[in-house]
Amino acid sequence: MNAPLPEHIRKALETVTLDDKYSLDHGRAFMSGVQALVKLPRLQRLRDAQVGKDTAGFISGYRGSPLGGYDQALWSAAKHLKAQNIVFQPGVNEELAATAVWGTQQLGFAPTGTNKFDGVFGIWYGKGPGVDRTSDVFKHANMAGTTPWGGVIAVAGDDHVAKSSTAAHQSDHIFKACGLPVFFPASVQEILDLGLHAFAMSRFAGVWAGMKTIQEIVESSATAMIDPDRVQIILPEFEMPPGGVHIRWPDTALEQEQRLFDYKWYAALAYIRANRLNHNVIEGPNDRLGLIASGKAFNDTRQALQDLGLDVPTCQRLGIRLHKVGVVWPLEAQLTREFATGLQEILVIEEKRQVIEYQLKEELYNWRADVRPTILGKFDELPGHESGGEWSVPNPTAHTLLRANADLSPALIAKAIAARVKKLSGIDADTLARIDSRLAVLDGKERAMAVVELKADRQPWFCSGCPHNTSTRVPEGSRAMAGIGCHFMSIWMGRNTVGFTQMGGEGVPWVGQAPFSKDAHMFTNLGDGTYFHSGILAVRQSIAAGVNITYKILYNDAVAMTGGQQVGERPEGHSVLQIAQSMRAEGAAKIVVVTDEPEKYQGVTLAEGVAVHHRDELDAIQRQFREIRGTTVIIYDQTCATEKRRRRKRGKMVDPAKRVLINELVCEGCGDCSDQSNCLSVEPLETLLGRKRQINQSTCNKDFSCVKGFCPSFVTVEGGQLKKKAQGKVASPFEGAPLPYPQLPALPHAWGIVVAGVGGTGVITIGQLLGVAAHIEGKGIVTQDAAGLAQKGGATWSHVLIADSQADIATTRVAMASADLILGCDPIVAAGKDTLSRMQPGRTHVALNSYATPTAAFVHNADWQNPAVACVGAVALALGASDATSAQALKALGSFDADAMAKTLMGDTLYVNPITLGYAWQRAGYRSAWTR
Repeated sequence: MNAPLPEHIRKALETVTLDDKYSLDHGRAFMSGVQALVKLPRLQRLRDAQVGKDTAGFISGYRGSPLGGYDQALWSAAKHLKAQNIVFQPGVNEELAATAVWGTQQLGFAPTGTNKFDGVFGIWYGKGPGVDRTSDVFKHANMAGTTPWGGVIAVAGDDHVAKSSTAAHQSDHIFKACGLPVFFPASVQEILDLGLHAFAMSRFAGVWAGMKTIQEIVESSATAMIDPDRVQIILPEFEMPPGGVHIRWPDTALEQEQRLFDYKWYAALAYIRANRLNHNVIEGPNDRLGLIASGKAFNDTRQALQDLGLDVPTCQRLGIRLHKVGVVWPLEAQLTREFATGLQEILVIEEKRQVIEYQLKEELYNWRADVRPTILGKFDELPGHESGGEWSVPNPTAHTLLRANADLSPALIAKAIAARVKKLSGIDADTLARIDSRLAVLDGKERAMAVVELKADRQPWFCSGCPHNTSTRVPEGSRAMAGIGCHFMSIWMGRNTVGFTQMGGEGVPWVGQAPFSKDAHMFTNLGDGTYFHSGILAVRQSIAAGVNITYKILYNDAVAMTGGQQVGERPEGHSVLQIAQSMRAEGAAKIVVVTDEPEKYQGVTLAEGVAVHHRDELDAIQRQFREIRGTTVIIYDQTCATEKRRRRKRGKMVDPAKRVLINELVCEGCGDCSDQSNCLSVEPLETLLGRKRQINQSTCNKDFSCVKGFCPSFVTVEGGQLKKKAQGKVASPFEGAPLPYPQLPALPHAWGIVVAGVGGTGVITIGQLLGVAAHIEGKGIVTQDAAGLAQKGGATWSHVLIADSQADIATTRVAMASADLILGCDPIVAAGKDTLSRMQPGRTHVALNSYATPTAAFVHNADWQNPAVACVGAVALALGASDATSAQALKALGSFDADAMAKTLMGDTLYVNPITLGYAWQRAGYRSAWTR
């Protein structure tokens, strides 16, 4: 892109840095929700210093999506945290991390003169399943209390749609059961603002504060205002019990319970009320329909209102009141009743199981019938009833209004709001027409999606060269059980791996099955990170039960699923030798180490009786182990392929001067190389003599499993390098006539961009590039990134919303039929339902890479056909074109082979995504070819 930089952007570039999110104490900074959680304790420390208090901070927890990158962000900001006396110490698991955080509040009864600081505030973090396993600590620590200058926030990363989890998670109910008030921020900014309130409330009321985060918020990025004084805190008048509400010693269990039940919760409610953490966002003098929502559901409700043409003046004219809840439990009664006063009906909009709805009904139950509004939420009115309740009928699902399963979207919410608005009296014809018009668009898009036949999909798969391609195989006639980790994907790879457990329970189902099964033995896969977290106890249970089971402890030298962190939390990590010693001490019947590099164990002292074998012997070893009585252990040692790639790029690992190629003149296309390697880098090659195979040198991680088969077509080159593009032979993209500068569109609404591509190729990077660019220009910006298994060769997206101001952006995702631009970095993902549903004829433009890299289906299906051409046609149809060559398609769809261009210009397909972005920008410069 050779466009000149405007002067105001050039000046901004002189001051804006990527470190602003951590280094700035005042000003604008572009950051993700995870990075905001890094900034939050620094802001708290600065606020304390301003009032003369010398405090410190402590952070502990356990990684897991959507908070998988929190520990890495904390490590990257180490110098900034250290300057503010903030200590980050990851926990071995979530429960022990919470216990350590509890310890910071126990400093409140430490011997006089032993404390270095006036108080230590704490942050615990963990994924939804970690919240579940930590409830015992939460209950104890919450009843014990906090210190006046300490305070604790427990941050939960919830996965509402089980995108990267084995179960959908909602932590509100666990926090409530443990007695922690639950904050639910709706934006990156609110993570900072409500976070400061959560600390203040924790200190004031002596309780731990829960904070619920979900992917759409915590993994979004936006411009946030950094200012320690931005949040004005009001400490309410409240009659405290004798001795106050803070931690003390000695303190009996019943005294703690009485203080929590009779004082601390009500002190928290007084804080919520005084600081109006729940408040009306839209209100008028004649309101009759109330909408109440929190977190993501609040954002989606705002978007739904916009989509229906119900802006603030229209809502005020029609009598629609919108209430935003910042603390979902306990629901503060006075603010709630203020909201409900004068309304005829309230629609509760919340994702997953009811939290606000049940509290609202309880609060208003004893109101007089003539002033009590009807409350609807998950269910519509039932025939003969007006309550909207569900438990009094056999099955109310036929009257579902806002589903409890999966998640909600602006489209689902818009339909529910429209249904209620239409029942109001006196709605003018113009308003009804706007509502019906939007509903017609949504209905039309849903009908179109219902008949879409997916040409292909991108199923998540092991990375090229992943150790699991070999380690998760079992001998013929054996079965295996899966567990938590990347190796979970083996359950759909035809490896006779069935069933899974929660984290740390790997293999233990066999304890319950073995007495009743004709099978004499079971294999189970156990990741190294899970082993360190809690999996060692599962092995101990199997040994104690005396079952015949072989644990394959998959030591990949990195916790790959959450970003490649080291195994264990000590600086030296947790080694194969330590695991072998532990397993010997636990009483494993037999232990071996299997590795792709047995030579590295020469001269190393192993635990008694532990032998080292090459990975080529794995099948024979497993056949031997399944005949041994008791619990046996195979430690499979091979470094994560993605981590190898990272380390090689950073010079921390030797990049072997060795490559494998396939001679297409010899190759017969039999597919044995794919069977042997299970590798995505073995791709089809269409020739005049039929389909052959080739090695994608851009993605190959040099595992060399593909050469195990007996195939004369493989050529191994040692000491050589890939041929670079000849200098001067290819025209430079910077030569020739200057490209026209695009005329940037006005932004009457948030401009929606969806980046659709393959996990692991830099889709999120494109979202971040656009985000930082918009931030530098002073625009409002929100990006929302994908995470989890979808990043491993599967379909993934980045949503980008750009507006004139931050306030103009309601949600974090591009809504149905609301995309202005689709960057189709991969045609298969671009033609998938999730992407097609965002397109709208006459509005959406698509910049599409027409080349589709082979999917995982090719690994085991030699006849797989690339659907790229059909995908381009499907996109054209979604844009309202009759085919990919029609006038409408030529106007709205720009399609080109970005893969070939990346190879020609850059010598590597790594650059496909940024080239697609540049193509969209440059095409916009030719107004006759691509206009709105």
